[in-house]
Amino acid sequence: MSTPPAKKPVADSAQAPWAAGARRAGGPRRRGPKPSRILLVALLTVAALYFLLPVYWLVVASTKSSADLFGTFGLWFSDPQWLDNLSKVFSYADGVFWSWTFNSILYAGVGGVLATLLAGAAGYALAVYRFRGREAVFKVVLAGVLLPSTALALPLYLLFSKVGLANTYWAVLIPSVVSPFGVYLCRIYAEAAVPAEMLEAARVDGAGEWRIFGTLVLRTMTPALVTVFLFQFVGIWNNYFLPLVMLSDDRKYPITLGLTTWQAAANRIPELNQLTVGGAFLSVLPLAAAMLVLQRYWRSGLTQGSVKG
Repeated sequence: MSTPPAKKPVADSAQAPWAAGARRAGGPRRRGPKPSRILLVALLTVAALYFLLPVYWLVVASTKSSADLFGTFGLWFSDPQWLDNLSKVFSYADGVFWSWTFNSILYAGVGGVLATLLAGAAGYALAVYRFRGREAVFKVVLAGVLLPSTALALPLYLLFSKVGLANTYWAVLIPSVVSPFGVYLCRIYAEAAVPAEMLEAARVDGAGEWRIFGTLVLRTMTPALVTVFLFQFVGIWNNYFLPLVMLSDDRKYPITLGLTTWQAAANRIPELNQLTVGGAFLSVLPLAAAMLVLQRYWRSGLTQGSVKG
């Protein structure tokens, strides 16, 4: 008895595309990017290029000679001699750029640290303690935020001249330790991030107010304090008008004021054009380093486990 032949699978060429289309219809559809997202990415790309283009030009210009700085295309390299240019920056005028760098680090570093500590203490006090006139003090601080620093430069100069501090390091350092915006930011952050239960627990354990502030509050307020320090550091580093008014000795100038004097003399000494560009490139490096090192402290607090449930 013969067996019927096995049925072969249907391989109709007309049905294959239909079956494939059915399978695709049953699976998840892959949607393309939304027009709003494309527009957002495009705008962010344009903004990034807008902010990074001057930095790129500064890097390229710092590798050129004085002749190539004005005689070649500004956005591309031409006979790079970066190390030679930087050595000239540091050796010009008996190494005055070293003095300017030290002064800027002194003004911005010491001033930024002291301003951060004072702002943290003042903001914490305004947020936690209750005393008469607290809101009036806070309103005065807000008024200081709105007051431009250039309006205070001349009165400060007259004041420091009376006490004999003009043309000294103190004339730039003392005004730099005051940060009304830092006090405002620290108060807002302390009200939201410093739990009253933690303070009460520390007081019950016998800790004094200074110990509470130094061991608990400063750790809790680290993101706000880092933000205040960076704002103050960058503000002091880029400050031009206050040192211009206060200082007459070029050995006490910060980098910003020193590079301005080089730029002003470039008409008589063309070599100073390249030295100014190289000095400007070097002046950006500490700001970039501070931003890269300290940015991780913005994202998380340090209060985990500080209050027991």
